[in-house]
Amino acid sequence: MSGTTAAAARPRRRAAGAGANRWVVLVVLCVSLLLVALDATVLHVAVPAVTEDLRPGAIELLWIVDVYPLVCASLLILFGTLGDRVGRRRVLLLGYALFGVASAVAAFAPSALTLILARALLGVGGAMIMPATLSILRQVFPDRRERALAIGIWSAVAAVGAAVGPLLGGFLLEHFWWGSVFLVNIPLMLVSLPVGRILLPESRGDREGPWDVTGALMAAAGLFATVLGVKRLGGGEAVASPFTVLPLLTGAVLLLLFVRRQRRLPYPLVDLRMFRRPAFSTSVGCIVLAMLALVGLELIAAQYLQLVLGLSPLETGLRLLPLTVAAMAAGLAGARMLRRFGPRRMVGCGFCLTAAAVLTLTAMGGADNPTLLLAGFVLLGFGLETTLFGAYESMLSEAPADQAGGAAAIGETSYQLGAGIGIALLGSVMNAAYTPGLRSVPGVPARASGAAGHSLGEAYEIAGRLGGTAGTALRRAARDSFVHGLHVTLLVSAGLLLLGAAMALRLPRTMQCGEEQDATGTGAGVPAPREARAARSEPRVSA
Repeated sequence: MSGTTAAAARPRRRAAGAGANRWVVLVVLCVSLLLVALDATVLHVAVPAVTEDLRPGAIELLWIVDVYPLVCASLLILFGTLGDRVGRRRVLLLGYALFGVASAVAAFAPSALTLILARALLGVGGAMIMPATLSILRQVFPDRRERALAIGIWSAVAAVGAAVGPLLGGFLLEHFWWGSVFLVNIPLMLVSLPVGRILLPESRGDREGPWDVTGALMAAAGLFATVLGVKRLGGGEAVASPFTVLPLLTGAVLLLLFVRRQRRLPYPLVDLRMFRRPAFSTSVGCIVLAMLALVGLELIAAQYLQLVLGLSPLETGLRLLPLTVAAMAAGLAGARMLRRFGPRRMVGCGFCLTAAAVLTLTAMGGADNPTLLLAGFVLLGFGLETTLFGAYESMLSEAPADQAGGAAAIGETSYQLGAGIGIALLGSVMNAAYTPGLRSVPGVPARASGAAGHSLGEAYEIAGRLGGTAGTALRRAARDSFVHGLHVTLLVSAGLLLLGAAMALRLPRTMQCGEEQDATGTGAGVPAPREARAARSEPRVSA
C-alpha cells in the first residue's frame, strides 16, 4: 500500500514544474523571494530604535546592517552549486527553516553582538533561498519570452517586499519594540515550508565531479576580508593602517587564488568560461554597479526622513512607498520593454534615468519638500528596476540551462556583494563628509564633538544631554553636516550610475528569442525534435 502511494506521488511532483503549473511554481518562488526581501528592508526604519536601545558603536551599526548581505554574498556560490547537486528544493526548504530560527534570535537579541550574529545566520538562510528561486525559475521557463515575463513578476515581488518592509516596520515600531520587525518572517516561513514541499519540483543540474568546498570557503574568506578593509576605512581608520591594508591585501590574494583554482580544476565550482561571453560579464558588472551606487542610499534616506525631517517610522515607510511602487511597475512592464528596446538601450536608459533621479534628490535640504521627494523616488524606483531587470534577464538567458544554479549564484552574489560594499563605501563617504562639520562647534566640549561625529542619532542624544545653547548649536550643526554628507553621497552615486550606463553599451542590441541549445546539439533558432523540447521543458526531478 505504501509503495502504491509513493508511486502515485511521483507523477504529481513531476507535474509541478511542467505545463500550466509552472505559473504555480512561480507563485511559490515569489513568496520565497518576498521572505528575503522583507528582511533586507524592514530593518532600515528600525535603525534609530536599535541604536537607542542597544547603543552600538559606529562600526557595530554598520555590521548590523551590512553583515546580512555580506554573509549572503559569501555563501551564494556554495549553496547555489550545492543545490545543483543535491536538489534545489531541498536547499530552499532548509533555508526557510534556518531563516525562521535566525529571525527569532534577532527579535530577542539582548546586545549588538547577538544581533550581528543573528543577522549573519539570516544571511546563511538567505544564501540558501535566493539562488534556488532563480535556478528553479530558469528551469521551469525554458522559453525566453515567458521567462522574461516571469522574471518581471519575480522582480516586481522583490519591489513589493521592499515596499512592505519599511511600511510594516514602521507600523510595528509604532506599536511594538524594534525586535518585532524580525518576527514577521516566521509566519511566512511556516506557510512556505509545507507549501514548497508539496508544490515545488526537485530539480538538479547535470554537473558531475566533486563539489569544491575548499574553493567556496576561499571565496567567502576573500569577500569577508575585502569588505572588512572597506569597513575599516569607513570607520575612520587611516589608509596606511595595517588594520586596513592587511584585510584588503588578504582579500585580493584569496580571490585571485580562487579564480586560478577554478581555472585549473576539471570540475570547477564556478565555470568561469561564462564570463567570456560579453552579455554575461557585462550584466554581472551592471548589477554590481547598480547596487554599489544605490543600496546605501535607502538606509541614508530613512535616517534623513526620520532624524532630519522628524518623521515617524510609519511616515518614513509611506514616503518611501512611491519608490517601490514605481519599481513594481517597471518590473511588470519589463518584458515588453525588453522586447521593444533590447537589453542595451533598456539597461543604459535605466542607469541614466536613475542618475537623473539621484541628482534631483541633491536638492533635499533641512526642510521637508514632499513634491521633490515624490518625483525623485518615483524616478529612482523605475530606473533602478529597469536596469536590474534587463541585466538579470540577459545574464540568465546567456547561461546554459544545466548551470542555472551557478549562474543564479553569480547573479545574486554580484547583487549582494554590490549591496554590502555599497553600504560600506557610501557609509564611508557619508562619514567623511559628516564628521568634519562637528569638530569645532561653539560651546561644545571636544570629547562631546568627537562622539557626535559617529552618527546623527548619537549627536542628537549628546545634544539633549548638553541642553541650552550648546545643545541647540550641536543639534543644528549635526543636522547641517548630515545634509551636506547626503549631497556628497548622492553625487558619488550619480557618477557610479553613469559609469554603469557606459558599461551597458556592451550588451546586445536586441533580445534573441530563438530556441536554446539543447543536449541533442540543435542550434539556436533551429526547432528541436518534439521529444527533446518536451524533455527540456521539464526540470530533472526525483521522487
